[in-house]
Amino acid sequence: MMARILAQINNPSDLKGLSLQELEILCKELRQTIMNTVAANGGHLAPNLGVIELTVALHNVYNGPRDKIIWDVGHQAYAHKLLTGRYNSFSSLRLAGGLSGYPKRSESVYDYFGAGHSSTSISAALGYAISRDLKGEDEVVCAVIGDGSLTGGMAFEALNHAGQLGKRLVVVLNDNEMSISRNVGALSLYLTRLRSNPNYFRLKEDIEFLLKRIPAIGSQVARTAEQVKDAIRYMLIPGTLFEELGFTYLGPLNGHDIPALKGVLDHARKIDGPVLVHVLTKKGKGYLPAERSPAKYHGIGSFDVSTGRPKEDGGTTYTSVFGETIVKLGAKNPDLVAVCAAMSSGTGLTEFARRYPKRFFDVGIAEQHAVTLAAALAAAGKRPVVAIYSTFLQRAYDQVLHDICLQNLPVIFCLDRAGLVGRDGATHQGLFDISYLRHIPNMTLLAPRDAGELEYMLTSTLQYSGPVGIRYPRAEAEFLPEPKTRANWGEGEILKKGSQGMVLAAGSMALPSLRAAWALEREDMNIGVYDVRFIKPLPRKQILDLALQYGRLITVEDHVLAGGFGSAVLELLSDANISIPVKRVGVTDQFIEHGSRLEQLKLCGLDEQSLKTTFRDYFNAEYTTSRPQLKVSDSRVN
Repeated sequence: MMARILAQINNPSDLKGLSLQELEILCKELRQTIMNTVAANGGHLAPNLGVIELTVALHNVYNGPRDKIIWDVGHQAYAHKLLTGRYNSFSSLRLAGGLSGYPKRSESVYDYFGAGHSSTSISAALGYAISRDLKGEDEVVCAVIGDGSLTGGMAFEALNHAGQLGKRLVVVLNDNEMSISRNVGALSLYLTRLRSNPNYFRLKEDIEFLLKRIPAIGSQVARTAEQVKDAIRYMLIPGTLFEELGFTYLGPLNGHDIPALKGVLDHARKIDGPVLVHVLTKKGKGYLPAERSPAKYHGIGSFDVSTGRPKEDGGTTYTSVFGETIVKLGAKNPDLVAVCAAMSSGTGLTEFARRYPKRFFDVGIAEQHAVTLAAALAAAGKRPVVAIYSTFLQRAYDQVLHDICLQNLPVIFCLDRAGLVGRDGATHQGLFDISYLRHIPNMTLLAPRDAGELEYMLTSTLQYSGPVGIRYPRAEAEFLPEPKTRANWGEGEILKKGSQGMVLAAGSMALPSLRAAWALEREDMNIGVYDVRFIKPLPRKQILDLALQYGRLITVEDHVLAGGFGSAVLELLSDANISIPVKRVGVTDQFIEHGSRLEQLKLCGLDEQSLKTTFRDYFNAEYTTSRPQLKVSDSRVN
């Protein structure tokens, strides 16, 4: 399909003169363009297909960039990008140097607030509304939030504050019954009740009319009448929860009906106070495979549009290895329970949930609650495994510290997507977990080098009595031959002996470092590689012995250098009064933007060829510093 109308849209004002028929054609062109681009580049398909008409209506009614539309999470903002001057560059979506897959302030004047994590839009919109009023201006501020994101506590904090302030604010609740996996919880059931009655608009108007006719007479009678009014309102009027928070509730309405959307959005902008517009949409609309399997097509790699099948078989991932292992462990240990935050499929827990539904808890997009829930489960004698992306555990830092580590509870954190994550980019990089976890007392932090190590660490960790984090990458799993014996708990392992130098590698960097060292054999360089396995506590004696033996070291990690594994090694050496050169290889003080994981590894000097060059240059350099000697104060090395 030629994007005849879409190609002529340079900014949202170009939508103003379009007829209803032209707007509907535009929606078809938007869907096709998004499908074709995601099929080539990968991305978030189902959520974007579900908000096409809503996006068109928003930009048709509101006047950007003066009026502000703020998207939650941002994985439903592709149509927004296409309608705000980015059609010609849309083919670069999620590619290195191209458009971000999320709203980004540096990318467009229409991206008012960057996003990537959920439940932030209402807070951000309220901030804009407060600023507007302080300046004496009158633009519309609108937050678009999904029903999945509304399960996040931050969204309710913002609703509560907005209702208290009474600022003019429009919140569009995009209700598709999904976050990534299907929504869970009491709020989801509440929204189900709201959406189940198509006559809510008429019902609300009729009841409000009748209630207003009840006279206010006599103090006692008046109080009784008000109580009756409230009782009727609670029983019958939709949106009571939002009304009690101070919002005018409008809806629910068909999110694919452009005239209805335009009418309600125009009405909402004129209300002097906070308004919640409840919109019902179908995730994946317009593409049958995505409609049938919205979770599968929420975020997807490149695929064939005609069949819906992936173009490449990604093979076995670390996520799937975790999922298979946790099912096996669940069969052996009836006390094992699994917790996730709206990511059952993304974290590999789908099969565990199917087999052990009473031991599986998806709490919605509520990472703080997930962690404290796990803490109490552990305190009550269960063995909770919290499967969560590294980037999302950041949202529950205080709960990790206060509720788990302070009480030294045996909770296992399986940190998926640790390290560089590829095209999801800066908002999703798992580059900070070592820094924000290793300084917390009682925390143990592990990093497996391959699939076998991940399975072994999961199994062994169930015997450990304190909190543990296991970090592994978003990557195809590597499988090394099973070793005759595994290294002991708390110890690392020398993968390759060397005479000219030693590389200390963490987790997913162990095998690339090993391959780089093997490649240097052909250049007559003999570099050793040590897999640390335990980032906290470090295998102290082994590392100090290697420092004394080699006199200089390289550390390699897929993590920021500040506060990471290399920093931990430097601290260890300093505490032991050992002064040797240590070169740290990792991610420098910057946010890493979107691109393929291989491109990001190259950018950070963490691909095999870059590591080979680094090892060669470092260990070939003239080195005259005398070897360190063990001092009396260092007797603790032994």
